[in-house]
Amino acid sequence: MIDGASSIARKFGVSSFFIGLTIVAFGTSAPELVVSILASLDNSSGIALGNIIGSNISNKLLILGSAAIVTPLAVKRNTINKELPFSILAILAVGILVNDFLLGGDLINILSRADGFILALFFSIFIYYTFGIAREKESLIQKTVGKIKDEQPKEYSNLIAILMILAGIVALSIGGKMIVSGAIYFANLFGISEALIGLTIVAIGTSLPELATSVIAARRGQTDMAVGNVVGSNIFNLLWVLGISSIISPISYDIILNIDIIILIGITVLLYFLIYFGKKNILARKEGILLVGLYIVYLAFLVIRG
Repeated sequence: MIDGASSIARKFGVSSFFIGLTIVAFGTSAPELVVSILASLDNSSGIALGNIIGSNISNKLLILGSAAIVTPLAVKRNTINKELPFSILAILAVGILVNDFLLGGDLINILSRADGFILALFFSIFIYYTFGIAREKESLIQKTVGKIKDEQPKEYSNLIAILMILAGIVALSIGGKMIVSGAIYFANLFGISEALIGLTIVAIGTSLPELATSVIAARRGQTDMAVGNVVGSNIFNLLWVLGISSIISPISYDIILNIDIIILIGITVLLYFLIYFGKKNILARKEGILLVGLYIVYLAFLVIRG
């Protein structure tokens, strides 16, 4: 799907920077989007919300930790000073919107369609900021080193590109439906909560595109891309995926997930301090090992909690 869309975008004169910023970024969040929408339509809110929260925790601990183990990750100031704080803001926004009982005294907690539009508006602000940064970066590179041929997406004929997009969408839909159905069956069979399945198996499965992107970027020395992919994907998941999912079908919320939201905030703050106070803003291998270790501890906590 990503390759086909990138090919068509190139034929319309869209630069590699903007393709990476839009098509690739949206594409790596497509599994979370499909699974969350299908889960919410099936009234499986534990899978829908557990998938997003668990995927974000997986991104910051397992995926970023794995990339740092491959090679130490140098992080740019924009990521430290703007994108990580925005990530915390996105988590807080979701946490406030879903806690109707605690904050408003309502009988049930639900992420309503109105809440979804609020998240989508926050997402539009993030996209506006990101486009501004990308324009500046693209202009600077074109003035200094010019366009790098190897970074241009491969082009296909229009027919092939359209077929690739359609095939990708169909495969995502079928795969997403299989994940949701399998997760519900698994939860019922073993008598465990859908939230636990969403926070673990489903979250790791839908995070695989981010894992591949970050590890490959780290191996190629594109360390800021590895970090940016994780942070950007987390913001996409919270604002775009949850926003669209709740607009299509409101999602009920189990208050026990507040613990996981608090853990996610704590992880983001920890990551901020590890990068900010690290040597020359580098996430070192030993810190990567720490993040992966914390993820193993988190999984053990989820199993114990049930």
